[in-house]
Amino acid sequence: MLLRHSATSPFVRKVAVLLHETGLIARVSLATVDGWAEPDELTADNPLSMVPTLVLDDGSTLYDSPVICDYLDRQHDGPTMIPTDGAARWQVLRDQALADGILDCAVLVFVELGKRPEDKRWDWWLDVKRRAITRALDLLEREVGRYGGRIDLGTISVAVALGYLDLRGAVGDWRDARPQLAAWYARFAARPSMVATAPPA
Repeated sequence: MLLRHSATSPFVRKVAVLLHETGLIARVSLATVDGWAEPDELTADNPLSMVPTLVLDDGSTLYDSPVICDYLDRQHDGPTMIPTDGAARWQVLRDQALADGILDCAVLVFVELGKRPEDKRWDWWLDVKRRAITRALDLLEREVGRYGGRIDLGTISVAVALGYLDLRGAVGDWRDARPQLAAWYARFAARPSMVATAPPA
């Protein structure tokens, strides 16, 4: 399999952490692409020119990260990263959705500040997205005590989202008001899968 990726994409990192946690990383080759540049090799596999894009051995392609992670979780014999049924399944998928929502907002903040000319920036839009991230972080602070030792797609997604907030600084220092979340993240971020996939500073 071939994973078209970018080193700073949090959605790619989510897939990469799952690959490490499931032992599938050796079965996947990595090809770095810049989706913003719309390279032919990426748009041929994914007309949206977005990463991650997974090219399977038969040449077919999968995107985006929830679809890729679901597929990969069916390709190994270890503990599942997405429970197959019951309340645990919906909790993991809901945690992933919350974390992906944080990332969606954080990416939009990054685009507004990093790609749009300063005189065209929309402060109202930035404030809306930052408030959404803040509310989500506050919810995670209330709920993180229930995570225990969970290692699944939900907790992977949350950890990757927090790492991306550190990388891009979308809401500044999120730790001070959320000590339980900060402590949990410190432990999770030390996992070999997270260390191996850390984006460049």
